[in-house]
Amino acid sequence: MTTTETDLPPEPQGRVLIIAGSDSSGGAGIQADIKAVTALGGYAASAITALTVQNTKGVTAVHGAPLEIISGQIAAVLDDIGADAIKTGMLASKEVIDTVAAALDEAGAELIPLIVDPVMVASSGARLIEDSAVEALKATLLRRATLITPNVPEAEALTGIKIEDVDGQREAGEALLKLGARAALIKGGHLEGAQVIDVLVTRNGMRIFSRPRIKTRHTHGTGCTLASGIAALVAQGVPLDKAVEEAGDYLHEAIRRAPGFGSGAGPVHHGWTLSPEPVSETPSGPLAAALAGLAGPDKGA
Repeated sequence: MTTTETDLPPEPQGRVLIIAGSDSSGGAGIQADIKAVTALGGYAASAITALTVQNTKGVTAVHGAPLEIISGQIAAVLDDIGADAIKTGMLASKEVIDTVAAALDEAGAELIPLIVDPVMVASSGARLIEDSAVEALKATLLRRATLITPNVPEAEALTGIKIEDVDGQREAGEALLKLGARAALIKGGHLEGAQVIDVLVTRNGMRIFSRPRIKTRHTHGTGCTLASGIAALVAQGVPLDKAVEEAGDYLHEAIRRAPGFGSGAGPVHHGWTLSPEPVSETPSGPLAAALAGLAGPDKGA
């Protein structure tokens, strides 16, 4: 029996379905997600789980979307446009997590890479998830996750492991794999040191990413931005470890070029790839390709 063209899986087209909350200030949540996916050459669709009233100084109110609207958005996108990767962000309650999982099941999305950003606390310190949702996330979404991207406090809450160094990051990552995730990126921004060290743990081993720490208060939405950047690259067929590396480089430059907005934890510069200012270091790999694509075709002979 010969394989026909219709039997082959479609080529990745960069489509990312983002399931997350909205940030009225534009620095985090759906707004940051869409900017990051677009900046790295992907196409962003969304299912909004909550409206938040927030700015760089904090979150003052949260209004959850009706469950049928959340599931309806997911179904509408996957039934028509489709997705090459799915990224989840703010899922504030057990009911929302169960709804998202059921909607993905109903859409037959089990083979689509899932990047889970376990959003628990905003950069301002506001808690964005109920206690029951933490257990639901572990029981329901972790086993589906191609990658989970917790920071240190989130990884500690999910695993019960105290993280103080790279060994703790590795141990927490291994614990998340035992809970069902296929890979875990334990971000090190909350740890002390001149270098920010992120640890990627997969079933094939561990990889460490180290970048100079940028001393700044402008870190609003960094977790959303990184996870969405990874999703955008995975959706374009980039291998996971390379996607993690290139998205991390993108975020590092976005932090360096933060516009300085707001009086609290300000946003990063998601659109720096469109700026004429040269990058601090020459990018390579998928990030370089994305920048070349944004620059347009070569005008030479």
